[in-house]
Amino acid sequence: MLESKFNLPGQTAFYKGKVRDVYTIEDKLMVMVVSDRISAFDVVLPRPIPYKGQVLNQVASIMLEATKDIVPNWVKATPLPNVTIGLKCETFPVEMVVRGNLTGHAWRTYKSGQRVLCGVTMPEGLKENDFFPSPIITPTTKAHEGHDEDISREEILAKGLISKEDYEQLEKYTLALFQRGKELAAKHGLILVDTKYEFGKIGDTIYVIDEIHTPDSSRYFYAEGYEENQKAGQPQKQLSKEFVREWLMANGFQGKDGQVVPEMTDEFVSTVSARYIELFENITGQKFVKEDVSFEDAQAKIAAELKNLL
Repeated sequence: MLESKFNLPGQTAFYKGKVRDVYTIEDKLMVMVVSDRISAFDVVLPRPIPYKGQVLNQVASIMLEATKDIVPNWVKATPLPNVTIGLKCETFPVEMVVRGNLTGHAWRTYKSGQRVLCGVTMPEGLKENDFFPSPIITPTTKAHEGHDEDISREEILAKGLISKEDYEQLEKYTLALFQRGKELAAKHGLILVDTKYEFGKIGDTIYVIDEIHTPDSSRYFYAEGYEENQKAGQPQKQLSKEFVREWLMANGFQGKDGQVVPEMTDEFVSTVSARYIELFENITGQKFVKEDVSFEDAQAKIAAELKNLL
């Protein structure tokens, strides 16, 4: 599915993100359709990836179910493999990024000689992909367009973006969710390296929203070979959509002005689809079952579920 274009009962708003189509229903519920669109370098690539939406939505559904004892989540129903219906929350204006290893943006910052990221001091003497002594939280602002920006705990509180009481609770939830995510990953021979969480609020209750622990929002390493690779100074084998960014860079595209997205051949699209299915099976330990639903059936199932929930 490239775009959904549903006309749903009680629909009061619609938002099209890079990957998700989000319908607001009577200002109470949200229908999130995870499309097969794929983005990299903040650019939506021209061809959809079959079953990518199903992979992301089903991983998120499994992970939210496995963490609901830690923090309430927004999910009310999953009527289709790539559709979730949940509560409409007032969202907090920051994403809680949590890092267990010195990788990605944190490593680039460290390698440049800086030792402070989002107000957090990183210890001396670390190599790329080393574990931090304990996970660190490096929040970002949430940008609807363009890049998210690093922000510190102190800046969030000073600007009044989130109250001190709520932010302290978000930190507790973030670390607890990350710990559970690491435990779930370890069962399948994986290391949850870093991830991000989004939260919202209804009344006095905080909910975790959107997706968690998916290959688009998280980075995983394979546990087997991790120690050997670190000792030898070798790259770690990753489980994320990093391979798409690597392909784009190898073909001269990094989202900069004047650059053109390279041709996505049928073979490449099929390869990416297969990799997402592989990601699903490795992360969840379950066999992936491809599900195809017609537009008419999809709209009817969503409408029927909404009637039950409203």
